[in-house]
Amino acid sequence: MKITAIHLERLRLPLDPPFVAAWDPEPRRSFDAVLVRVETDAGVVGIGSGDSMAGFAGHEHLFVGRDPMQVARHVRTIETINFHGGRCWPLEVALWDVVGQVAGLPVASLFGGASDRIPAYASCGSLLAPGARAESALALRAEGFRALKLRIDRHRVEKGVATVAAVREAVGDSMEVMVDLNQSWRMAGDIAPALDLAAVRTLVARLADLGVFWVEEPLPYGDRAGLAALRAGAGVRIAGGEMLDSTDAVLGAIEDDLLDVHQADVVLALGMSRARTLGELALLRHRAFTPHTWTNGIGLLANLHVVAGIGGGPYLEFPYDPPGWTPERRDFPLAEPVRIDDAGCVRVPDRPGIGAVLDPAAIRRWRVG
Repeated sequence: MKITAIHLERLRLPLDPPFVAAWDPEPRRSFDAVLVRVETDAGVVGIGSGDSMAGFAGHEHLFVGRDPMQVARHVRTIETINFHGGRCWPLEVALWDVVGQVAGLPVASLFGGASDRIPAYASCGSLLAPGARAESALALRAEGFRALKLRIDRHRVEKGVATVAAVREAVGDSMEVMVDLNQSWRMAGDIAPALDLAAVRTLVARLADLGVFWVEEPLPYGDRAGLAALRAGAGVRIAGGEMLDSTDAVLGAIEDDLLDVHQADVVLALGMSRARTLGELALLRHRAFTPHTWTNGIGLLANLHVVAGIGGGPYLEFPYDPPGWTPERRDFPLAEPVRIDDAGCVRVPDRPGIGAVLDPAAIRRWRVG
């Protein structure tokens, strides 16, 4: 079997009303997705999505004419492209989708098959007043979520702590509560300074008193000494690494024991194969592997297959913050959005490959160009 073509399709869904994300200085007025299709001479077509695939154009010949089953070789090739351009890991997702279809198995089974479902936590992206967020938390609990994640704006720490306290009072011990400080990396244009180690230490101690399950991205990636010092005395799990974009960086975080929860996103940071290896290594060190998933339904499924395959967790991030952010918005290229089941879990699709089914009408409607 040979790869005959690789196609990229750029889609854009207008958002009305816009979604105001805590980490973004500008309201999100549209949601973009890039679909990758890998076509083969056997008629098997694999799909992937997640990052923008910037810098990939002109490199198709490195893959076309080769066996799609040689994923390890293709991963090394993608890494050389990433060095000079953007992150092209959605291509690896499409390749694994081909492999799974040929094998007749979900990719999670090929990666070890440790689980067929992972409990989800509702990852809330907007900033709400304490009372409104507490009401939202109760609604999420009623939908079946066992955990949720809140954001704290580094410029409005007191309001953030008050929001966490209101949520904890509302849900009691019936839900785990995570907190994301979004300090490790920045959206374009955000040049304001991060909270320093002393301020973060004080904040983390207050969050620990509120029974927070983990504090995410508390310091910039470059402050490794600060992160080590924080984790040594935090009294609460420290999570991060979602956008670390090299195996060396993630391996360093594992070897130096900087994190309790490793979060490298398989479509933004490492790719599926590398995330599988490094996730297993984190698990062998008795640390958690719970990746970031804020792309779209295909990216969410790619992360699910890796986590379920190796037995990661204890939760899977499920971007969900209605009415602004819903599965219908997040997964607009898909025939059916990814949802949780009655037990609050995301199940591995039983279809071979990644298990994503595209909606041709949506793709035609929202295609750019």
